[in-house]
Amino acid sequence: MTKMIQMIKVGIADLKVTKSSEKLRTSGLGSCVGIVLYDGSLQAAGMAHIMLPDSSLARKGEFNRSKYADTAIEDLFIKLRRAGADSFRLKAKIAGGAQMFQFTPASEMMRIGPRNVEAVTKKLTSLRIPIEAQDVGGQSGRTIEFNPLTSNLHIKTVNKEEIII
Repeated sequence: MTKMIQMIKVGIADLKVTKSSEKLRTSGLGSCVGIVLYDGSLQAAGMAHIMLPDSSLARKGEFNRSKYADTAIEDLFIKLRRAGADSFRLKAKIAGGAQMFQFTPASEMMRIGPRNVEAVTKKLTSLRIPIEAQDVGGQSGRTIEFNPLTSNLHIKTVNKEEIII
């Protein structure tokens, strides 16, 4: 009898962690970036759906740490370590960061997608987590689904074939 694999939905500016029998899924990745951290040996994984590059953009006081690349990745890292993941085995896969709108001239503030990808890459590098695979940029939205049993990230991009990285 095969066990039904449950799907955990990760919302916008949200993050979740799971072990083996549950897949992680997020949709609506335009300029946002979906980050998956995983320990393949433990079959533990976490996914964050970040909207903005840097929490210094937040107003002072309470703010949603899952909304920003720097704080969301940090929190995901800590949650996975608490779940038993080995920081030396953690790997990352990322998708999203599209430039959804064309601006002339391209204002730096409007380059949200590329800036998100740069911030994610910088934070992962600082934590010494290698990016195993990525599907970033372009001008189309994405939905991603990660299976901790296979370490496969399924990416559905608007008007394109599904890819697996």
